[in-house]
Amino acid sequence: MISIHRQCELLSLSRAGYYYIPVEEDRFNLELMRRIDEQYTRTPFYGVRRMTRWLIEQGFAVNRKRVRRLMRLMVLEAVYPKPRLSQASKEHRKYPYLLRGLSIDRPNQVWSTDITYLRLSSGFVYLVAIIDLFSRYVLSWEISTTLDKEFCIKALQKALLVSTPEIFNTDQGVQFTSEDFIKILEDKGIKVSMDGKGRAFDNIFVERLWRTVKYEEVYIHSYQTVKEAQLNLEKYFHFYNEERFHQALKYKTPKEIYFKGQRKINPEQDLTTHIKQHVFLS
Repeated sequence: MISIHRQCELLSLSRAGYYYIPVEEDRFNLELMRRIDEQYTRTPFYGVRRMTRWLIEQGFAVNRKRVRRLMRLMVLEAVYPKPRLSQASKEHRKYPYLLRGLSIDRPNQVWSTDITYLRLSSGFVYLVAIIDLFSRYVLSWEISTTLDKEFCIKALQKALLVSTPEIFNTDQGVQFTSEDFIKILEDKGIKVSMDGKGRAFDNIFVERLWRTVKYEEVYIHSYQTVKEAQLNLEKYFHFYNEERFHQALKYKTPKEIYFKGQRKINPEQDLTTHIKQHVFLS
């Protein structure tokens, strides 16, 4: 029989994750989070006010305060231009957004990352992934029961074992603006790009990845444990990278484009045009 320690090593799962007990959210809040997650995936432009109204229309007795807390817990923010309402962390250094008007025409030119909420049958975890924007290839991913920076750093270190990008684009979340995360990038000579506060589409390609993962994997399964989520996501990302054909890649797989680096296929010739055409397409 394989020991628990060895099982965790094989799954790249921490012992804490293996023994994870679902967070202490009551059943009502967990059901609200499930509904919010599904609706937000359909309508990412729904902020707290619209989401609250939608939940009320579904028969849930909720107020904006509760919905705001749950959406923050789920790392959800409506994608529409809005004023700056939050302050950066104390250690947050300012970096420009480098993708505006940039023609992305080769692998390892730009990598991007983001965090999303994943539901379990009784609780939830967080998923981070790093994607090559030209090929849509998922270089690495990790799940965690908390929003600490460590699982994001682990995903970055794993991705850098594959290759090194010219530009690394993130949002301004505390995990990605932390000194430890930034230092890894700068030590490798990688240019750091950060989404503007309140900008709607700066990280849209990772948002589209989340829609795909949730509709094709998460919503058709009911993960009971962190271990089960890890195993299923391992299979799905293998399928996504190596078997799933992408219309934007002229029906080739991300792995085929990433490793062959075919110059004839350039799904990012005009970033703005591409966003307008595909922002709400699966």
